[in-house]
Amino acid sequence: MKKDDCIFCKLANGDIPTNSLYEDDIVKVIFDAGPASDGHVLILPKNHYDDIYSMDEDTAAHVFKVATRIAKAYKQSLDYEGLNIVQNNGEAAGQTVFHFHMHIIPRYKNDTVNVGWKPGEAKEDVINAIKNKVTPYL
Repeated sequence: MKKDDCIFCKLANGDIPTNSLYEDDIVKVIFDAGPASDGHVLILPKNHYDDIYSMDEDTAAHVFKVATRIAKAYKQSLDYEGLNIVQNNGEAAGQTVFHFHMHIIPRYKNDTVNVGWKPGEAKEDVINAIKNKVTPYL
């Protein structure tokens, strides 16, 4: 199901022309209009999902299968040093377009891409509390 006012629905379904790399019945892979690096693409489901929380498991599995396919094709054909697969959910996590999408970002030596964080401390009591809260929902 598409959402009429969603730019990524329009891109994924061909209502707005894109420079695409891959397409099937479930997703369209397009080159990012403001890439972090050369080859940066987005995997866009054709159906609208605001984020991972609203997505069904079959679509999520398909998105990651396509990510794997793209990553392997990139590794065979492009000259880069590494690869980031990035997917943000919610404004606090950096999501700016509220249509689920996954970034595939090739990494080159001395590029300016910054995907990281300052490591914290793993605290046993915090871990146990989280496990106790989450486990009933798994």
